[in-house]
Amino acid sequence: MGQERRRILFICGSLNQTTQMHQIARELPDCEHAFTPYYCDGLLEQARRAGLVEFTVMGDKLVQRCLRYLEGHGLSVDCRGRGGPYDLVVSCSDLLVQRNVRGRRLVLVQEGILDPEGWEYRLWSRLRFLPRWFAGTSTTGQSHAYERLCVASEGYRDHFVSRGVPAERVVVTGIPNFDDCRRYLDNDFPHRGYVLVCTSDARETLKRDDRPAFLRRTLEIAAGRQLVYKLHPNENAARATAEIRALAPQALVYATGSAEHMIANCAALVTQYSSTVFVGLALGKECYSSWDLAELKRLMPVQNGRAAANVAAVCRRVLAAGGATEDAAPPFAGLAVRQAAAS
Repeated sequence: MGQERRRILFICGSLNQTTQMHQIARELPDCEHAFTPYYCDGLLEQARRAGLVEFTVMGDKLVQRCLRYLEGHGLSVDCRGRGGPYDLVVSCSDLLVQRNVRGRRLVLVQEGILDPEGWEYRLWSRLRFLPRWFAGTSTTGQSHAYERLCVASEGYRDHFVSRGVPAERVVVTGIPNFDDCRRYLDNDFPHRGYVLVCTSDARETLKRDDRPAFLRRTLEIAAGRQLVYKLHPNENAARATAEIRALAPQALVYATGSAEHMIANCAALVTQYSSTVFVGLALGKECYSSWDLAELKRLMPVQNGRAAANVAAVCRRVLAAGGATEDAAPPFAGLAVRQAAAS
């Protein structure tokens, strides 16, 4: 009788997080996969039912978007992981660790750029009884509930270790949506040579955003060049479009479409705190960001074209180790570097 297939639950979230989980699952064809939108429990679940977390990946809007993707690709859906237990859980975020995941073998995958370490992070650092989600993705990795954390680059590895994550748990794999940005050059987006602005959902996630000042800054950067605005998927599109039309009536505004393809065709890219800046940097674009560009270059995701396969290799080794984190540590060292050199 053949060996029983190992069962893996992939916890998704935004479209970026969900597509990355899907790519990783494709690299594990010998395992049984199940996918779930991001979910919560306890008091947060009560808040979700009351509509108080609609601006997050737990809200109905993004949950339904995730489900449409999963069902549209014919993937097996197990909402909230009720069909467990699973041999392994792969998650896009540890801002909360769901009750039915605690104590399970868990691999955490960095989703993209992290939130700035603002006053929320500083307050959380002093008052650790506050939930991690209070400070947004700046607290990624701080649960220490995973066996391995798969990160974008050596720069990010240094960042996580400097924030107290055990070095032996951090693996530089690259992250699937940002590890081979040259693939975006092959696209059918009809415009070229413009200044692209990728906006933020800061207001929707209760952060400060002086949108008029930002829009005026984009006009200065464009200096007469064609402006194209790509709105964040979680943004209030009607409000954002009206604001842009008031100051830049000739600009093109897109609420949907591939931001990566738009970046590939632009002459310059303007972002706030968006992961899309990494695509612009990888493609050698003229970039502007609320982040320091030198710091972004240090954190730049490795361009190995193997991120999903690298994360899958980590998953296999965690499964094989049976939870023995320390015993499994040596085989992970330098994983992305060796594989990139061999490709």
